[in-house]
Amino acid sequence: MNRIALVVSDVDGTLVTHDKRLTDGARRAVRRLHDCGVGFTITSSRPPGGMRFLIEPLGITLPIGPFNGSSIVDSQLNPIEQHLIPDAAVRRSIEVLDEFGVDVWLFTSERWIVRRDDGRYVPHERDTIKFDPTFANDFAPFMATACKIVGASADATLLQRCETAMQKALGTQASAIRSQSYYLDITPPGRDKGTFVETIAGRLNISTDAIATIGDMQNDLAMFKKSGLSIAMGNATEDVKQQSSHVTRSNEEEGFAGAIEFILKQTPTSS
Repeated sequence: MNRIALVVSDVDGTLVTHDKRLTDGARRAVRRLHDCGVGFTITSSRPPGGMRFLIEPLGITLPIGPFNGSSIVDSQLNPIEQHLIPDAAVRRSIEVLDEFGVDVWLFTSERWIVRRDDGRYVPHERDTIKFDPTFANDFAPFMATACKIVGASADATLLQRCETAMQKALGTQASAIRSQSYYLDITPPGRDKGTFVETIAGRLNISTDAIATIGDMQNDLAMFKKSGLSIAMGNATEDVKQQSSHVTRSNEEEGFAGAIEFILKQTPTSS
């Protein structure tokens, strides 16, 4: 196995617990990486502001990848790369989500826009990303700056069908993939967590084979395919586990710390 020079981790379902808590074990694990000279960064479906609370506790100095890696910001959340969903894809995405009767959210680089505050997952998302939504009856004023659109539903089977329909409707105009069983993310075309891994590898002048990735959902598979070592969480879906190099414990059982321990044991960095 190549020496691992960088670890890229998903956030929700991976780095943090179900209640969005960063454990002491996770903090210690990242500190071990730093002590061994291994870089660490994160990529997530979250907007940039929703990742801020992790940067200082984990000593992150490298760029991070919000919006499923379709944007890249520095550790101060200043934009390095920002890609937008084409206008036609924004409109079609909203149409499909409305056809399936799921809640529709639109994210710009700085704002989260919802139609109403009674959606089931609005309070959950507010607690997760740690800022309030903007309420609007019409998404039109925000469409030109859309970084991500989300369909939210408690009906996981319905959302899976919606994902298939969305992918067919959009084709190559945008990416549509679930980041949680209850969230379907639509993001800019040709950009995902895999392209984020490639971009960071280029910036650090390292091979993607020297990168380990950790995740739990379908949107993490893109970075699994681009990295030398991929680790699925114990709470990951079965298809994600099957496409990973290794499976660790769940995010409620210090699975992230277990993944870091495995990485360091498998490479010459664990001296």
